[in-house]
Parts: sequence; structure tokens; C-alpha cells
Amino acid sequence: MSNPFLAILRQHTKGPDFRPATKSELARELGIASDDRAEFRRALRTLEASGELVCGKRSRYAPPSQSSGGAQKITGTIFFPANEKRRHGFFRPDPELKSLPALKAVTGDIFVPARFSATAMHGDRVAVKLTKREAPRWHRHVKSRRDRSGQDENTMEAGVVEILSRGQTRVVGTFRQHGRYAHLLPDHPSLPASFNLEGSLLGARNGDKVVGELLAWDSPNVPPQAQLIEVLGRPDAPGVDVLTVIHRYGLPLKFPDVVLAEADTLPDAVDDETELARREDWRDREVFTIDPEDARDFDDAIFVHAFHPDEGGGWELAVHIADVSHYVRSGSAIDREAKKRGNSVYLADRVLPMLPEKLSNGLCSLKPGVDRLTHAVIMRFDRKGQQTSVRYASAVIRSRRRYTYEEAFVRLNLSNGEIDHFDPEEASLGHHLKRAWDLGKLLRENRYRAGALDLDFPEVRAVLDDQGRAIDVKRSDYDESHQLIEEFMLAANEAVAREAKNAQAPSLYRIHEDPDPDQLFEFAFQVGGYGYQAGDVTIRAELQKVLRAIRGKPEEHALKIALLKSLKRAAYSAEPMGHYGLAKVNYTHFTSPIRRYADLVIHRVLRRLVASRSDGATRTDVDTTPGQGQLAEIAKHISETERVAADAEQETRRMKLIEYLVRVSGEENGRAFDGIVYDVRPIGAFIELTDLLIKGLIRKDDLPAGYYRFDAARNRIMDPGGKFQLAVGHRVKVRVARIDHSRGFIDFALVQE
Repeated sequence: MSNPFLAILRQHTKGPDFRPATKSELARELGIASDDRAEFRRALRTLEASGELVCGKRSRYAPPSQSSGGAQKITGTIFFPANEKRRHGFFRPDPELKSLPALKAVTGDIFVPARFSATAMHGDRVAVKLTKREAPRWHRHVKSRRDRSGQDENTMEAGVVEILSRGQTRVVGTFRQHGRYAHLLPDHPSLPASFNLEGSLLGARNGDKVVGELLAWDSPNVPPQAQLIEVLGRPDAPGVDVLTVIHRYGLPLKFPDVVLAEADTLPDAVDDETELARREDWRDREVFTIDPEDARDFDDAIFVHAFHPDEGGGWELAVHIADVSHYVRSGSAIDREAKKRGNSVYLADRVLPMLPEKLSNGLCSLKPGVDRLTHAVIMRFDRKGQQTSVRYASAVIRSRRRYTYEEAFVRLNLSNGEIDHFDPEEASLGHHLKRAWDLGKLLRENRYRAGALDLDFPEVRAVLDDQGRAIDVKRSDYDESHQLIEEFMLAANEAVAREAKNAQAPSLYRIHEDPDPDQLFEFAFQVGGYGYQAGDVTIRAELQKVLRAIRGKPEEHALKIALLKSLKRAAYSAEPMGHYGLAKVNYTHFTSPIRRYADLVIHRVLRRLVASRSDGATRTDVDTTPGQGQLAEIAKHISETERVAADAEQETRRMKLIEYLVRVSGEENGRAFDGIVYDVRPIGAFIELTDLLIKGLIRKDDLPAGYYRFDAARNRIMDPGGKFQLAVGHRVKVRVARIDHSRGFIDFALVQE
């Protein structure tokens, strides 16, 4: 039964004449009888736990807006560790508040004890009050795992005083019914363990995957309330696994009708003679594309001309990018939806495109043999690979060839004589491709000489059948064909960023801030566990030495992932703040407007900039561009949509690799896999499979019978005599012991040889 004093207290404390009051004062003001005082106190505790009331100085209760508890309210986001049943959390202040005196000594997340987490959920925007308080033993243990830098960040604690907005209101999980009571058990390991379901159950059966909408959570002492809005189906039904991820991350499955209707008004082909006449015509040039085998949206095409030594040598590189901005006008229904989505999402079994299919796979895709409109960056490079000039053009192309990365790699490794055996057109394109790599290789060498970091590594993806089931795996190495395209796109992106910066035009930039030195020292500690000597990795040259040393080694993938976690996340900004990983002063994203909204904005910025220099700023093809304030908002939004997309993509890839792992383990009767220890904790040793690049855990309890202890100083688990040990860098053979599919956790068992 609901506490009757909850509504009374809410109404009273929100009144215009209310002043902070003690528990006794509130009881007198409301005329609470002695027999009702216990129920009244429970209501007060509930409102305090939910953050609706705050007990401040002199034990006076008030809404957060009136509280004078002596500590400053700070806004930010709260996070809960996976499977943390006690509801201890961590608070991350908003970045713009870093300069506040209360936060100057804080460099990491701030501990939130369970008793002060109220009804906050993972990812919520909250207001907290900070207090200097000795952290509990649990927190000291967690921080010792999170931070080996030696810094003490545990002098502050946070208490939730207000929930500003929910990080998520939709919850995906498993349906359970016990008699009259129904529950949703969420898949997300950081959410409360169970939600009570109210209203229609939509015919859900026990074990079904379902989607619920959060209704309320009034007290941390009872589960949150939710209502079913969709039944996805049985967990083993084709496609349901990926659907759960789509709903959990709030990704859009369909385009609104108004967007599709607007797309239908666009032409089916490039046949506007007036438009073609005003563009540079590149249809007779050897322009071609290189893309993944399963790609359908071809953003970019290239053309390379090598100048004869008599002409001074060097190259001309033309990077042609699909001219999406010609079809998608600022403020249109398609533009608004693209901005909302921020980017396309490439899941294991499907693509959720940023633009309707008529544009993404049709009118804008640079398919071979058809006319397509492009925005071109045309650069001249000298014999040393230094850019000497750049110009920009609206163009029309007709791609000669669509290479897959695999096909391009084969061509690049053929001799000129072998290429001559192809038919004339194919041979000409093959020689063109090799000339392109001559330039690409030089650009790559120059970039690493300037301090860029080699953060590329192979990818392993599951191959799916027509039911979406994993039947095989495919490894994609970052070979010369990938590197060629990367270098050309980097060159175009940098040229456009430099153009906008020099013109002081409001623009978007791709930034990667300098890393925290303490995080790099943590990485150096991990590298040392593998037996490598790491110098001062805050110096680029030393970090590059480490990356060269691990190249091609079994531990390369694990260590590069560790380095990426030590670096800050790349993002978008309205200010040019440089790119640490690429060693670029000015950088942006221009080359993928079919799948990234940032690039579409940059196309509009560049077109207006170029037109203004040719007295064409009033031309009808020049679209409006956002101001500095709008760009800052766009940058923040698309940085978030990019993060969400990356997390969802990674989760579905891992999900399908685990599915494949289960299948081959069952078919081959406990097949053994090669792995490498990449981390050791008191619970056990974390393993990465060297072929599948999947991570899992060998629990200490699953090791052969005996007593084992954790040696933190040497990052290892060992028996008392030291005859057996598992340490970072050790190669092992393992088999699958158990898998928690809902959480994506794998336990391995050691195979003793």
C-alpha cells in the first residue's frame, strides 16, 4: 500500500511559503498524530532517498533547490559498475565544471555510496552534493583496481540530491512471471536487478526478450516500475539477439514517413543537364573506389596522376566525395533526421543508415558505370610527398571500377609484367592503383615521421548465414589497400580543416586531446608485464618505439586496446584543438557524408567558403551553415551518437563471435584455443584468444586443485611454491567453460599440456 504521507509532503514542501524544517517541525506543521509518526518518518526517508528532499544543515528538510546543506550542488552523470548489487556508484561531473574550486583536486570519477545513490540509474543526469569523507573499504579496493598511478582520489564522496533526467527510459531484458506478478530482468548489468511490470503483458511468455518503458521509481527500497511496450520474441529466434541491442541503445529501426516521402521526391538518376554543365567533368578519367566486400554505400573515389620528371615529378591526387549536400538541404526532413541519428550504425547483421536507402545506396553511392555528383579535393604533392597546392571543385564522375580491399591488395602485390597480362582497361587501372600506392606509402611514412601513432590492428568478424547465425569468421588485416585509402582520406580531411581554420569560418573539427600522463604510465606498466622495455611514453617517439616493438606479436591487439583505453576518446568540436593520435594540428571529417552528419555539415561549410571567394555566395546551390553556437551543440550531440553507435556495433560483433565460439566448441568436443594473458586480478586471469580476439576470464576457482594467491606487485596468480603461475604475457591453451549470453561474459578453463 502506498504511504499516504508521500503526497502530503510533496505538496507541502513545494508550496511557495515553505521554509526548510526539521522532522518535528514538519510533523507539527502538518498536524501529524502521534500514532502516524512512524509512517510519516518512513515517507520522509523515501523522499530523501529519491532525492526529492534533502536533509541539510541542522537536520532541516527541503527540496534540493532550497537546501542549504553547506556543500555545492554539482551536475553530471552517474554510473554503476556491472553487477554491483549494493548500488555503489561513481559520479562524473560535467566537463565545464572542472574549474570549480570543489573539483580542482578531483581528477577521476567520484564515489557515490549506496545509501546516497537514491533512485538514480546508470547513465542518469543528476545533481549531487560533495562531501569530504573517508571512503569505505569497498571503495578503496575498487580504486586500487581502477588507478595504479598512486594518486589518492578518494577524499570526496557524492550524494544524489536530484535526478535531472534519465539516461534511459527504455529497458530491454527477459520476461518473468510468477503467479500474478510479472517482472522484467534487464540485460544491462548496471541497471537494477528487476523491474516490476504493470499494465498489459502483451502476451509475453516466460523467457521472452521484451522492451519496457520506465514508469516510476519512488524508493530505492522497492524495484522500479515499468510497462511492456514490445515483445521481441524468444531469445534464440533469428535476429532477436541483435534487436535487443538495437532497443537497448535506442537506435532507430525505421525512417519517419515524412522523411521517406521527401526522399521519394528526389530524382532516380543524375540527369540534370544544367547541373552537370556547371560542374567539372571527370567522367573520362580513371576514377575508382576501394571498399569492403559487403559495402553498399560508396562515399569516396580516387584519381592519381604521376607527373613525369620533366614536369617536376610528384603527383596529383583527386579525392571525390559523394555530394550529399546537393540533395539534402539544411533544415529539410531528411537533414533533421540525419542530424538526430548522427551517423550510420553498422551492426553484425544489418546497417541502420543515417540517410534513406534511396540516397545511401542509390543516388549518392559512387557505383561504377553511372554518373554521380561529387565534391572534390584536388591536391598536388611534390616528390617528397609534401602538399604544394589544393583546390576544391563540384564535379561529376563515372567510376571505372569498384575494387574490394582484397582485390586491391592482390593488384598491389603483382608485378607490372603480371598486370600487363590483364585486358587493356583492367591493366591500366592496375598500374594506376600501383601509382596511387607510391604516393600513399610516402604520405604514410611522412605521417609517422611527424609523430602519428600506429593504432591500427586486424579485425575479426563473424560470417552469418541468411538466418543471422554465425557460421564462420573472417579476419581483416590492415594491409596496403586499407592504408592507401586511409592516407588519401586523411590528406583530404586535413586540407579541408586547414581551409576552414585559415578562413576563420565557423566549422566542425575532429579532435583528439592530449592524454593524461598518468594513464600513459599505466599503459607502460602493462607493457612491462609482457617483457617490453617502455621509456617515457609521454614522449611520442618512445610511444612509437613500443608500438613498433609489438607489431605482429600475439599481444599486439591486447596492448593496442590497452593503449586506446589510456588515450582520450576522439570527438567533435567547434574549436580546432588538434588530433593527438594522428599528430595533426587541424583535422576534420569530410570524406563520409553518407554515413556521418559531421561530414555533411563540413560540405556545406566548404561550399559556402569557396563560393564566397568567387562572388557566388548567393547561388542557390550554396546552403545555409550553422553558427558557432549551433556547431558546438551539433558537435556534442554527434559525439554522443558516435559513442552509442560504436558501443552497439562492438556488442553485436562480440555477440556473434561468442555464438561462433559456442558452435565450434560444441562441434569439436571442447576444442582448445590459443590465448594470451592480458591482465590479472584477484578473481583470476583475463585471456584474449589470439585467433578470434575474444576476451574472457580464467577464474582462480577454476584452476587445478590447490591454493593460489594473487601477487599484485608482479601481476600474477601463483601457487605458494611458485611452480605454477599465470602472469601477463603468458601464452595459454583454453577451452570454453561457461558463457553468460545475456551479459556477454565468457569463462575459460585452462588446458594443461
